[in-house]
Amino acid sequence: MFKRNTTPAAKETAQPVQAVERITSVLGSGVIWHGSINGSGGVRIEGAFEGEIALRGMLVVGETGRVTCQNVRANTVIVAGAVRGNITTQKLEIRGSGRVWGDVVTTAFVTEEGAFLRGQIRMEETVELDLGPATETTQSEAAQAESIASTPIVVPEPEKTQKVPKKKKSE
Repeated sequence: MFKRNTTPAAKETAQPVQAVERITSVLGSGVIWHGSINGSGGVRIEGAFEGEIALRGMLVVGETGRVTCQNVRANTVIVAGAVRGNITTQKLEIRGSGRVWGDVVTTAFVTEEGAFLRGQIRMEETVELDLGPATETTQSEAAQAESIASTPIVVPEPEKTQKVPKKKKSE
């Protein structure tokens, strides 16, 4: 009555399972950071960030997150907070609470009702992020990390305090 389909063609056409992008670093709410985020991995920003973002991975701007960058570059960008700056990404998702002020270049765009975008969207077949080579660390970064790791940690001993006897009040 119910037979399994045992044809080998069904197995050959199955799509390979892709690795799920995940968050590896978080900038928490209440934290204000000025600088740059570069490298590989997933970053979630719940605080305020100002500077440069060039990320091979996922960038999530949470509901409390505020990002100000001239150019945000990442494989995937999800905005639930506020981003002021241009975004170049393969996939952009603006959630209902998300706000973006800047131009967007992307291959895929998703938005929810209530999302805000003030800027232009340019859809391309492919997007070049110009993130540089996919190496984990450069030789100088690896040497610096090894130097820091080999430096012994010295914990100072607490100073010994002397107890001074209290003088009795004369009556």
